[in-house]
Amino acid sequence: MNRQVDAYLKRQKQWRAELTALRALLLETGLTEELKWGHPCYTLDGKNVALLHGFKEYCAVLFHKGALLKDPKRVLVQQTKNVQSARQMRFTSSASVTKLAKTLKAYVKEARANEAARLQVPKKGTEDFDIPEELRAELARDEDLASAFAKLTPGRQRAYLLHFAEPKRATTREARVQKHVPRILEGLGLDD
Repeated sequence: MNRQVDAYLKRQKQWRAELTALRALLLETGLTEELKWGHPCYTLDGKNVALLHGFKEYCAVLFHKGALLKDPKRVLVQQTKNVQSARQMRFTSSASVTKLAKTLKAYVKEARANEAARLQVPKKGTEDFDIPEELRAELARDEDLASAFAKLTPGRQRAYLLHFAEPKRATTREARVQKHVPRILEGLGLDD
């Protein structure tokens, strides 16, 4: 047990009972308990396996490589369409923790075995992401921009592609592209 996690749980106003019960279940798995990103994290040989976190509507166990889990009970949730690797098992009450305790332990056992085997989630490459039409047109019109975008790291390229594609309205997508052209030309990523 990690004292930082004790302090984390004491600060929780919502989901304290559920997070405490989930912690107890995770501690039974032999994983190492740490505090990472301000949340209880359970690791194997320094590699992240699961994370506890609370949200407004639910608390969850996040499996860092949850996409590798078989999920026969169909309880894992992909938080957003852009999350490639992680999956959540969500809980809305202490009763739901009790009900899913056996399933959670089985999923943790599989996740632990996957991490011990050093399995990796195959991830989409930059070329697998759609290029929004507004960016495509700007890249075709401006050779310097096309060259600068090509020189960005794949992660920076993907961040821009996701950011530009997010709005439903073409005018908003175009405004986002125009706003970030100077940053791309400077070789900066979305969050630099």
